[in-house]
Amino acid sequence: MAGEAKTDKKDTQGDVEFKKRDASWPLVLWYIHVYILGSYGIYVTFTSALWSTILFTTALTLLGILGVTVGLHRLWAHRTFTAVAPLRLFLMLCQTMSGQGSIYSRVQAHRLHHAYFQKDEDPYYSKHNFWYAQLHGNMLKYSQQQEQLLKEVDMSDIENDKIVMFQKRYYVLLYVLINVLLPVNTPFQYFGEALTNSFFVGFWLRSLIVLNIGNLVNSAHFIWSIHKGFKPTDSNSIFFITKSFWPQFHYLLPNDYLSGEFGDYANGTGSTMIRVFAALDLAKDLHTVSSVAVRNGLTEAVEKNRPIIECINEQVKLEESLRPFNHFLNRDKFM
Repeated sequence: MAGEAKTDKKDTQGDVEFKKRDASWPLVLWYIHVYILGSYGIYVTFTSALWSTILFTTALTLLGILGVTVGLHRLWAHRTFTAVAPLRLFLMLCQTMSGQGSIYSRVQAHRLHHAYFQKDEDPYYSKHNFWYAQLHGNMLKYSQQQEQLLKEVDMSDIENDKIVMFQKRYYVLLYVLINVLLPVNTPFQYFGEALTNSFFVGFWLRSLIVLNIGNLVNSAHFIWSIHKGFKPTDSNSIFFITKSFWPQFHYLLPNDYLSGEFGDYANGTGSTMIRVFAALDLAKDLHTVSSVAVRNGLTEAVEKNRPIIECINEQVKLEESLRPFNHFLNRDKFM
C-alpha cells in the first residue's frame, strides 16, 4: 500500500510538471517596457510630437491591426477566404508590423486555442478571466503538454504558403526593418522629428496599442460574449459594450469571414476590408454561414440525430455551390 501511494504521488508530481508553465522572462521584461515606455509615448504625443509623426504612426498602427485581424486571424488561422499572392504579401508585411511574432507561430497557437477552448490545455486561459487571456498567457512558456499538442496542430496549409514560410525564416530581419527602422527612422529622417520622440511614439506607443488589440483576438470573448449566468445589472459596462452570442458563434463556426474579432458580425472594419479586397479580385472564396444554413443544419441534426456542426457545415457547402461568386456585393440578399 505504501509503495502504491508513493507511485501515485510521483505520477501526480510528474503530471504537474508536464502541465506546468514557467515565466518567459524575456517576454515579461518586454511587456514591462512596452507598458511603461508606451505610456510615456502618450505624454510625448500630446506635448512635443509633430503632427506628421502622429499621422504616420496612426497609419502604421492601423496597418498592424489589419495584419492581425484580417491577415493572421481570418485569412491564415481560419481560412475564411483565399487571397492572391500580392494581397498575402501585403498582409504579411502588415502582420510583421504588429510585432507579435511570426504568422506561423501565432496561427499554430490560435488553432490550439480553438481546439481546447475553455479547457485547461488552452494557452490563453479561456477558462479563467480576461487578464489571464490578455496578458498572463502571453508571458509564459508553453508547458510540455502544450508543446506536444502544438505538434499535433495541422499546419500543412500554412507550410504550403511560401510567403508565410519566408516570413518565418527571416522574421528577425523583417521585424527590425519593418517594425523598428521604418516607424522610427521615417519621422526622424524625413519629418524632422526628434529621435527620442520617434522611438516613444513610433515604436513604443504603437507597440502598446497594436499588441493589446492583437491580443484581444484570444481574449475578446470575455468582454463581448454573454456568458452563462450573465446579468446586465452586474456591470456598468453594458452602457458602452454591446454583448452578444457572436463570440460563441465564432468558436462553433470559425470559418465565417464576417465574424469580427471584437463582438461584431458583418459590420466591422475587417469584414468591410475583405469585401473591398474581393471587389478588387484580390480575395476570393469568401466563406460565410447564413441563418438559413444554420436553421437547416439544426433541423437535419435533430431529425437524424447527427452532430450539429457537421450538419451545418454540409448546409454551408450546399449554399456555397449555389451562391453567386460576387455574393459579398449584396450581402443582405444572401444572408
